[in-house]
Amino acid sequence: MRGGLSFFQLYLGLVAGGLALLGLLMSLPTFGNAPLLALFFALGGASLVRLLAPFSLWLDGLLAVLGAVALLLALPAGRAMPLHYWLALIAAWAFAWLFVERLSAAIRAGRLPETGTGLVIPIAFGLALLVIWEVVTRGANVPPVLLPPPSAIGARLMAETNILWADFVQTFVKSVLPGYAIGCLAGLAVAILVDRSPFLKAGIMPIGNFMSALPIIGIAPIMVMWFGFDWQSKAAVVVAMTFFPMLVNTVAGLNAASAIERDLMRTYAANYWQTLMKLRLPAAGPFIFNALKINSTLALIGAIVAEFFGTPVVGMGFRISTGVGRLAIDLVWAEIAVAAVAGSAFYGVIALIERGVTFWHPSVRGGRA
Repeated sequence: MRGGLSFFQLYLGLVAGGLALLGLLMSLPTFGNAPLLALFFALGGASLVRLLAPFSLWLDGLLAVLGAVALLLALPAGRAMPLHYWLALIAAWAFAWLFVERLSAAIRAGRLPETGTGLVIPIAFGLALLVIWEVVTRGANVPPVLLPPPSAIGARLMAETNILWADFVQTFVKSVLPGYAIGCLAGLAVAILVDRSPFLKAGIMPIGNFMSALPIIGIAPIMVMWFGFDWQSKAAVVVAMTFFPMLVNTVAGLNAASAIERDLMRTYAANYWQTLMKLRLPAAGPFIFNALKINSTLALIGAIVAEFFGTPVVGMGFRISTGVGRLAIDLVWAEIAVAAVAGSAFYGVIALIERGVTFWHPSVRGGRA
């Protein structure tokens, strides 16, 4: 250790600063055309001196931000990026990596609180990916029909708000949420019935494992034929996709309570339903919430794919399929972004509920007994 840095962090900072200095020397002939980029290189070179002293880790984040902003503002229009721009991109990425490394080390050491500060790491990682995506697509003149830059996708998001909202309501509100609720509740109820009957357990569980392996591409056209082209057929696909994961996980969770705990309930003269509600269902909580989290992503995927096989002229899947056909790739990526945000938010809500309901479980309490 030197200056509060590990050897890896020191090495990473030296590489980033060295690349910045090299890019500075290469960009001097074009300094007037890219002053912000040259300023970034100068700051990167100055960071070499800072790495030898125990300065704050937030300076690494500042250098990464300055590098990213300079790159985005100084990108050449209509031509490929010179070499020193690529060096700037690598240097900015290295500074962002160094910032995340040092921030993680500070959180693990207890110098910074994990609550709140821990969110900086995924945010920094996501922003770094967006900057790299933007710089590479624009700097390498990638055709928008292959991969549009995030700026073009963001512009389409702002321009097509009404269409995206209507698609979200059709797919997520009308198809995903009802299908998810019906599938999960039905899986939970059938799991309790299966637990009561050895005959049902021997007959349904193998079928459940078999149905879980069925491809959605085979189920979706059948559901469209059965329930029509509107949201009902998409909700039916979601029910089929979410029912069996909930069934299998709940049956496994109901057997999670130990024999000693069940014997203790019998000594209290508890009947089946009392044992189920006070012992076995709480013990199955982590399994049930695991199925709920898995189903939150399966439900959205199922509804979108089902819309490829027949739907009214609205919906995320419909817009993606028609957008690809019209080469409106920025609109396709805008739909994907909306779906990703909706799915992540849905998953996050379930994870928060899980932390409140299964607060006693070691996975929620950080593994402490």
